[in-house]
Amino acid sequence: MEKIVIIGGVAAGATAAAKVRRLSADAEITILEAGADISFANCGLPYYIGGDIKSRSKLILQSPESFNDQYQTTVHIHTTATSIDRASKVVHTSDSRTGKKNQFEYTKLILAQGGKPIAPPLLGADQEHVFQLWTLDDMDKIDAFITNKQPKTAVVVGGGFIGLEMTEALAKRGLKVSVVEMMPHVMGIMEAEISGFIQEELIAYDVDLYTNKALSEIHASSVLLNDGTKVTADMVLLSIGVRPTLKLAQETGLEMGPAGGILVDSTLKTSDDNIYAAGDMIELEHRVLGKKVRIPLAGPANRQGRIAAENALGQRHEYKGSIGTSIVRVFEAVAGITGISLKAARAEGINADAIVIHKENHTSYYPGAELVTVLVVYDKETGIILGGQTAGYAGADRRLDVLATAVSAKLTVSDLADMDFAYSPPLGNANDAINMAAYVAENRISGFSPTLTIHELDDYLEEKSALWIDVRDVFSFEKAHVEGAVNIPLEMLASTLDKLQKDQLTFVYDETGKKGHQALRTLVGAGFTNVLNVSGGFISLSNYARAIKPLNFVLNLPAPEAKKLGETNTEEKAKDVKEEVKAVKAEVQTGPLIIDVRSEDEYAYGAYPGAINIPLDELEYRASELQDKDRKIILYCASGARSAYALQILMAMGFTNSENGGGLARMMARYRSTAK
Repeated sequence: MEKIVIIGGVAAGATAAAKVRRLSADAEITILEAGADISFANCGLPYYIGGDIKSRSKLILQSPESFNDQYQTTVHIHTTATSIDRASKVVHTSDSRTGKKNQFEYTKLILAQGGKPIAPPLLGADQEHVFQLWTLDDMDKIDAFITNKQPKTAVVVGGGFIGLEMTEALAKRGLKVSVVEMMPHVMGIMEAEISGFIQEELIAYDVDLYTNKALSEIHASSVLLNDGTKVTADMVLLSIGVRPTLKLAQETGLEMGPAGGILVDSTLKTSDDNIYAAGDMIELEHRVLGKKVRIPLAGPANRQGRIAAENALGQRHEYKGSIGTSIVRVFEAVAGITGISLKAARAEGINADAIVIHKENHTSYYPGAELVTVLVVYDKETGIILGGQTAGYAGADRRLDVLATAVSAKLTVSDLADMDFAYSPPLGNANDAINMAAYVAENRISGFSPTLTIHELDDYLEEKSALWIDVRDVFSFEKAHVEGAVNIPLEMLASTLDKLQKDQLTFVYDETGKKGHQALRTLVGAGFTNVLNVSGGFISLSNYARAIKPLNFVLNLPAPEAKKLGETNTEEKAKDVKEEVKAVKAEVQTGPLIIDVRSEDEYAYGAYPGAINIPLDELEYRASELQDKDRKIILYCASGARSAYALQILMAMGFTNSENGGGLARMMARYRSTAK
């Protein structure tokens, strides 16, 4: 009979025990857990503190008693494994409550001790208002401190997954939160323009960010940073990383790997044939890089626990490694990563490129569409997808899972371009964001649309001068633009070519990158030889600038619109728009009547001076307001399409002196020429 001893519970250990029982009815299974809890939802701890999860009991997945009832497994909590006698196959333990010694025989041993939060040797780190979050006990202490002490301010040290989740949780408990991060931006494993999206959300919710700074000292009501900055803090949460629990394995003589974890083979067997290991302790093969790494994530740990159990019972199930897929939600913003970044790919000598697109998560005409960002990293020679990152308020998780599948299956850019995705107006697009990203990547690979990501562009510009052409509308340009850029809306570009130098290094950008591609093709078709499109357009530029200060271009951004927890400004915004529309309508002057047939929110964003707003959908029943059917009327919209339809409506109703002025850009060009 097999005697399976598992050291450690939670993700890998508890999963391994359950799998052993499903495979063997008579195996003797013992779990030795140093803590008080055998199986709990550690990923849910921040959400209990923040109030999203109301019931603490829902975080407790199993107790020793319930685990034994369900899986006939003996569980010993508060039991620390002090040594392993590999020759005799015996684990020696000590009860942390009583000091009682014990020993457990095994035929196969599975190590699943996980890791522990890094505790930096900082002055003041031992004070009662300083916390880490790893266990239910940690969670309870934080919750009790907030309830009983009612702190007003908090400093979260570390801008990774747990740090940002706790930032949201503390903000939801009413604290003013500051985040301190040593890296140039939060979520350091992600590209700056992806993390910049998260940083903008944090700033919008009144979170203060201190990046490129480290914590030096912790005082009773403040912390001191390494640059001398003093930040008020009634409580401090340290979340700077996790270190694997390796003391027992090292003392046992198990072989360690180059990345600082236990070395295991593809079956998760250690250097001892009778000992397996799983979870945060081990090194595993990165499926893209092909080398040993540590990826301390719950998903891989659960799968490793299952596989270690199978192989400990004599089966052969090889673990194929991980690609590190992970995702975070901060307030309403979501961002995730899978595979490797462009920087990591190039550091490994891979001839890689990347592109970024921003596209609605479902059809733009269906209410509630939100832009989702998709960044794809690929091998230039083979087109194989190496990694990807996504961000957005809706749909980022779905696209990340597609990219994770592509990376795992070694799909190519062309495979993604031809892939069918579920489509219905409320749920997607006929050409999904993933399809569009693939099209853009194909265009970069072929040279049809020379493109640079923002990080590449910033490096590329070193010691170079370039012309920046902003092809957005004048109102977007006036709100913010790259310093020195000229504003030539796309609709006016073809008529302005004779004013530009064909051999000058030129960057073109629009809002998302799509019209930037059109502008590039216009310039290339006219004989321009040194043109590059900014991948992801102004959204990527602004996200990048939110995260880190560009070195070789200047982009000054307004503060993001303030947001408040639990409140929605949708109705107030709609009211403001309508009031603004009415105010402008009252200022109509004599002469040609200019009618903007766009929606109210489009009109409120920026309109032709003196124009009145009658949305196309309202024109037919509001035409009576115009009264004089012989008066000169000029209609316009965003592109000229809706205004062409509006012209037909007015002509059918007897308005004899109407014309289609086209798109907003063309109308503004007309305004400028008459103003001169």
